[in-house]
Amino acid sequence: MKNLNNQGNLNQEQALSNLSRELVAQGLNKGTSGNCSIRHGKSHFLITPSGTPVDRITAQSIVSMNISGVVEGNGVPSSEWRFHRDIYVARPEVNAIVHVHSPFATAFSCMGIDLPSFHYMIAVAGGKSIRCAPYQLFGTQELSDVAITALFDRKACFLANHGMISVGASIAKALSIAVEVESICEQYIYASQLGKPNILSETQMAEVLEKFKGYGNWAKDNTEEKDGN
Repeated sequence: MKNLNNQGNLNQEQALSNLSRELVAQGLNKGTSGNCSIRHGKSHFLITPSGTPVDRITAQSIVSMNISGVVEGNGVPSSEWRFHRDIYVARPEVNAIVHVHSPFATAFSCMGIDLPSFHYMIAVAGGKSIRCAPYQLFGTQELSDVAITALFDRKACFLANHGMISVGASIAKALSIAVEVESICEQYIYASQLGKPNILSETQMAEVLEKFKGYGNWAKDNTEEKDGN
């Protein structure tokens, strides 16, 4: 995985372009699927362009929008700009958003159910489950509304029959969560082929979430988001 933590010498447009390529390199997106964004100052965000193959996404093609949803400059933003905008408004600790159509997370999203606590790593998404927002047409305010609800006190959610969203205090954190959730979905699908997976109890997951407060990079992530850095 490319080190997306160490991009201090890059401008945000280039960092976002790099992220879009990394999502493909990690097998999380293909072709023109998915999108990503980064908060830009207090009242703007940068987002990948609409319907553009990743090998054509450059720093110059990144689109700037204000929190009112108005494009400032050139370019056409991803059709999913509404949930990016709404997440930044609702979640001041979030500085980066990743939306992917990765194989296992997307396959799971087509079940239209929440991912239960069959594995303790569910905690990377910030809770005892990973919610699935009900289906809504892509690019609509209705989709944004259900995504915001599913992401309440979480760092990832599924969009039914669509894909997955992850959020973080930085590009690297949002990417890391997307990678982990994709892996967890793969494990759940395989486990389900053997039978009904064992589900950890509320008490067991509460213990996991408490331990995550001091668990490696995830502990750092929790501190950064709490502090709003």
